[in-house]
Amino acid sequence: MSPLLLTLLPILVILVLLLVLRKAADISGLAGWIVISLVAWLGFETSAEVILRSTAAGLIRSFSVSLIVATSLLQMAVMEKTGALKRITIFIKTIASENRAVQIMMINIGFGTLMVAVGATPVSILPPILLAMGYSSTVAVALPAIGYDSLCTYALLGAPIVVFVDIANSFLGKGEITLHQAGMVFCLFLPVVSTLIGFCMLWMVGRWEGIKSGFLPCLITGGVIGVVASFTNRYDNLVVLTGVICGIAVIIAMALYLIVTGHPVLDQSRLTKDELAFCRAFPLWRAVMPWLLLVLLILALNLPKEMFDLLYRTLKLPVAGLSADGKPIDTRALWQAYTWILASTLLALPFLRPTGQQLSEAGAVWLKRAPRPVFAAAIFFAIGEVMNMTGYDMATHQFASPSMVRVLADASALLFQGAYGQVVAFIGLFGGFITGSEASTIAMFAKYAMSTARNLKMSTEAMLIITAGLAFGGGLASVVSPAKLQNAAAAIDRIGEESLVIRIAFIFAIVLTLVTSCFVVALLWLRG
Repeated sequence: MSPLLLTLLPILVILVLLLVLRKAADISGLAGWIVISLVAWLGFETSAEVILRSTAAGLIRSFSVSLIVATSLLQMAVMEKTGALKRITIFIKTIASENRAVQIMMINIGFGTLMVAVGATPVSILPPILLAMGYSSTVAVALPAIGYDSLCTYALLGAPIVVFVDIANSFLGKGEITLHQAGMVFCLFLPVVSTLIGFCMLWMVGRWEGIKSGFLPCLITGGVIGVVASFTNRYDNLVVLTGVICGIAVIIAMALYLIVTGHPVLDQSRLTKDELAFCRAFPLWRAVMPWLLLVLLILALNLPKEMFDLLYRTLKLPVAGLSADGKPIDTRALWQAYTWILASTLLALPFLRPTGQQLSEAGAVWLKRAPRPVFAAAIFFAIGEVMNMTGYDMATHQFASPSMVRVLADASALLFQGAYGQVVAFIGLFGGFITGSEASTIAMFAKYAMSTARNLKMSTEAMLIITAGLAFGGGLASVVSPAKLQNAAAAIDRIGEESLVIRIAFIFAIVLTLVTSCFVVALLWLRG
């Protein structure tokens, strides 16, 4: 069997498990890792030690995503059992009740982006809220999955872009791609994609009439995101805060729009007596304390440039002697979001005032929910690392045969040549559909995209543009990701609804990815 077919075999296995057999992401990922390990061992003559070391290295590299999943699910479990989440849900029901277009922009793009940026999960939190606000179950499942897609690169306090920078620097082997350099490329996509995502959501809710009525709020939202992101990505210490600041900016912009147009921002007339009584007994400031503390901690650690440089550049806390090539793996544990999500949860306990029983129930819920998504997030990083290191010889410190990534890159360069920029976003969409996250897509396919760009004699800047297109395609896959949509459907006890959503959302995903591809080509042409 040819090296290309051997390389595609594990990906095909994962696809069959996900699409045909409808297996969960963690099971599909584990099966994919087993197959890819066998292919690396038998087909690419990779030693078992290289495979195991690469797997371990991939699991450690996944911490910026997998441990965030673990700590954010713990935080959500505590907030759920203490009543904080219920209080926040009641509050959101009162927002922009007279203008659905503004409500959609404010909740799904503004609040959704803010939540996912600080480690919360919109597909778990927003569906019950939207259903309670009168949206259909299909819309309640779909909107949270698509709302934050344009800013998916900055989710989990910038975990995807941090993963990208680490992989880019590892690939280039010289110099250093900074968060600022990467961010200035990624942010170019945001105003266009954000605006189109807004129109997609309006169409889901009200078809062409919805787009007509929400045209201006949608344009304002895209413009605000573009302006804010172009500012935050100019500074290394602000790049990872892009999602946080953009989410807040959209909420403020939509509130001002309501005020200027003479509509109320908040309306408690829709609340029941029981909900009003709960509001009086549980102040909102107490309910949002975990998120408030998290945002304050992240701002304190990133806004002062000296603090950012200390935690991100100096205290890298590397794990040495584990990877197959001997290079240390930087963890940056004191800077990573998972450390501070856990810290904010613990610091918020005196304000949430949980009982012993509530803490016990939160722990039980966390143990039930966390292991599988944490493992799913980690295993695809391991797959990506094994793909990158197949054929590596630890004795000579060289590749005895081309890696799987090299095989894919060479084949892509030969097949697509000058048209690679037109298809790279669709490769990202494919990767995001398989892995369920943009960060995992970057982990699996970033080196492949950069290798292809290098084979096509592209500059470093063009390489960044190509890989940004890949990443955005991976982010846009959220709206058709079986794992995320099933999560959203389960949140409102409508398992099976995700199948209907996928049929509708697939068209949007293709259109948005096509626009992203055109944008990649335009940027490559403009940058020469």
